[in-house]
Amino acid sequence: MSATAQQIMAAQKLILIVDDTPTNIGVISGALRDSYKTKIATNGPKALALACAEEKPDLILLDVMMPEMDGYEVCMRLKADPSTREIPVIFLTGQTSAEDETRGFEVGAVDYVHKPFSPAVVKARVRSRDGSADTTFHSSAYSAASSWTRDCRTFSSHDCRRW
Repeated sequence: MSATAQQIMAAQKLILIVDDTPTNIGVISGALRDSYKTKIATNGPKALALACAEEKPDLILLDVMMPEMDGYEVCMRLKADPSTREIPVIFLTGQTSAEDETRGFEVGAVDYVHKPFSPAVVKARVRSRDGSADTTFHSSAYSAASSWTRDCRTFSSHDCRRW
């Protein structure tokens, strides 16, 4: 698939950006603007409303630390709702401890992007989750590894019988 075809395919994807800091919203939406549709929520309740709308986001970028309702609570509510539980959530955070990341994964996040953001990293993380990444290499590598593993098992089995 050509890069242009991937961009057209990705442009149809909707990313919900949830952050209470205008600068962060600007950096993230600027990084995604050319390749994705975006919607913005500045708090947890608005994020939940947008996630439950008729046009559901394909991915949610969710700040962990927000007033009123933090990202962990938003994510738990998204995962508890059958209409939103399949939407992948990537947490945006300045917290880098293993405990914080573990908690995020426990409530349903699929990835983290650490602050301060690198626009290239944000875009790469989103792209890795949107289905447009070229998986040809990964598929052929998996196929080769599977074949090698099968050959090793056959050889080991045959070798053991001789002894």
